[in-house]
Amino acid sequence: MLQTRAWPLLALGLLLLSSPLLAGYAWLALSSFAQEVHGLRPVGGLTLNNWRFLVEPLGERPPIGLVLFNTLLFAFGVAFLVVFVSAMAAYALSRLHFRGREVYLGLVLVLHAFPAVSLLIAIFYVLRLIGLFDTLLGVILVQTSFLLPLGIWVLKGFFDGIPWDLERAALVDGASRWIFFLKIALPQVRPGLLALGTFAFIAAWGEFILPYTLIISNKTWTLALFLQSLLGAVDLADYGLVAAVGFFYLLPVLLLFLLGQRFLLTIYGGGVKG
Repeated sequence: MLQTRAWPLLALGLLLLSSPLLAGYAWLALSSFAQEVHGLRPVGGLTLNNWRFLVEPLGERPPIGLVLFNTLLFAFGVAFLVVFVSAMAAYALSRLHFRGREVYLGLVLVLHAFPAVSLLIAIFYVLRLIGLFDTLLGVILVQTSFLLPLGIWVLKGFFDGIPWDLERAALVDGASRWIFFLKIALPQVRPGLLALGTFAFIAAWGEFILPYTLIISNKTWTLALFLQSLLGAVDLADYGLVAAVGFFYLLPVLLLFLLGQRFLLTIYGGGVKG
């Protein structure tokens, strides 16, 4: 009974804590349709002029369709590679025992804690050396490498939850480890795969530092670089246009988060499969 009465208070408390964030989203949405923004305050009537970037290029910037395609390719590419590589590595670390396994797990954890920004100069020279500088593929590979340590640890927790009796029974029936991995293990950890894929997509969608550092040509811009180009001199920025592009940039990942939040909770809950 006490717990039932506590729910309204808990909901009110959460609403108060999230009110600054909700206010920011509301300001962004309202400003994207405002005629002018003075001192970060929307004024005037409503207009669709701020959304003109959807139908016409802005100066020498690439069309928004190309920028959106690049961003989707970047985010989906990172999500696929992170899930694909992490699943195989996590299965091996969870179910196979080999020399150096514990050391490798420790190194993976250290790599996850290592600040990625400190490696940017080395990454720049490596991509130049292999001919992937200023390409989406190069940025996808770099972003994937930074997310792999987390992905391996998360999926290892899910693979650890698969009963050993299930694997022994499959092997006794003649299934190879590869068949067990594809036909039995992967379906068992599907929530973890969806959670990791959603997390990797959101992380890549919002990434700015890597594209800003490793991409020069505007033909390979992502939405983060497109939005940054609109700021220029802050005192001359068209805040209505910036708000419209920012709101457009926010919508896909917000929708994905709302659809995939229950899977994301499995990551922050420790990667334990129920």
